[in-house]
Amino acid sequence: MLQISFFREQPERLRAGLKKRQFTAEQIEVLLNKVLELDDKRKAAQLINDEAAAEVNNLSREVGVLMKSGKKGQAEALKPQVAAAKERVKVASAVMAEATAALEEQLLPLPNLPHDLVVYGTSADQNEVFRPWEKSLPKPPVVSGMAPSNHWDLGEKYNLFDLKLGVKLTGAGFPVYRGKGAKLQRALINFFLDQAQKAGYEEVQPPLLVNEASARGTGQIPDKEGQMYHVTKDDLYLIPTAEVPITNIMRDTITKEFDLPLRMTGYTPCFRREAGSYGAHVRGLNRVHQFDKVEIVQFVHPDHSYKILMDMLDHVCLLMKKLELPYRILRLCSGDMGSAAAMTYDFEAWSGAQQRWLEVSSVSNFETFQSNRMKARYRDSHNKVHLLHTLNGSALALPRIMACLLENNNTAEGIHIPKALHKYLDFTVIN
Repeated sequence: MLQISFFREQPERLRAGLKKRQFTAEQIEVLLNKVLELDDKRKAAQLINDEAAAEVNNLSREVGVLMKSGKKGQAEALKPQVAAAKERVKVASAVMAEATAALEEQLLPLPNLPHDLVVYGTSADQNEVFRPWEKSLPKPPVVSGMAPSNHWDLGEKYNLFDLKLGVKLTGAGFPVYRGKGAKLQRALINFFLDQAQKAGYEEVQPPLLVNEASARGTGQIPDKEGQMYHVTKDDLYLIPTAEVPITNIMRDTITKEFDLPLRMTGYTPCFRREAGSYGAHVRGLNRVHQFDKVEIVQFVHPDHSYKILMDMLDHVCLLMKKLELPYRILRLCSGDMGSAAAMTYDFEAWSGAQQRWLEVSSVSNFETFQSNRMKARYRDSHNKVHLLHTLNGSALALPRIMACLLENNNTAEGIHIPKALHKYLDFTVIN
């Protein structure tokens, strides 16, 4: 949620940011005036409330002193003033609550303001190639030199995962991993967690369902609630990513500045409805409703968040290199970036059989957008409280990593496993 300070102190930044988010100039001015009007109303009511509350306290103390002194008549004469002050507190509190609720109604649907380096765009076609595949070739060669096979055919050939069985058990988009496919999944999870631990992340195992406050805190509500599975009877949501419960660990919390940054990682299954996703581009493991992912999350000092974003980028680069996968990095344009992010980098791995890039990770800086919703704060050396910056990244999501590993490493002898995973498996070739 955007801070009120953007509206009061940085209106030009607000205008430029919302323009990148496809707001019209007229929409921005109406919004700016409405938010400031409501905030003025809230602040005025707060002032009346505070003054009236102070008057209640002072008069009540005076009544108490008079009663102890035996001056009952004088004390009784003050009681109507106490009652009148209490009524002013009641009225002001109601106005303040009404203005605060209306203000939140204006702010909650708003997206974050893109960083200055984020270019304006309306679709993924306008994303920037931030770091091309290191060999600077438009299409990386097939690793084995032989005609590649699609991962769904390889999965069936070697009994690695069963899409039809998933349909039988649940529905489309819920694959069943079997045999060496299940072991490879587990190996990847353990590899990603071990690498995160080496990088200083604390491992946590969060719940797979969250309440509405948690979903709102990270920006899934109201922006993405249609993509989440909702357990209506209990009013809980299946998590679309471990980002949601892990980031909410710091909700309504104040940490000490010298404890920053806080790094956390967690493996979870993730659940996404992916409504409206159809066609050949989502075949096999390209887009599923349930998948495994290791997430990395950081809570940092605002002065350091963009350096740390680059550190997280380098961490994912290391994972991709150790898995020996050709990859490139995109910096998303304003129209393709999630509403909560100020800047996002996507990693894409090359699919040898499909001859296209597949997104396998996103690393984002949310600045204060999530922390303002969650009231996730830190206390500095002068005892002042400030909002944290929050960042997260997929490190990594498994389905498309699995797809690329199978397609890029298929040979006449079988599918060769990258050396980084050998210690986690009792096989080095799938045949």
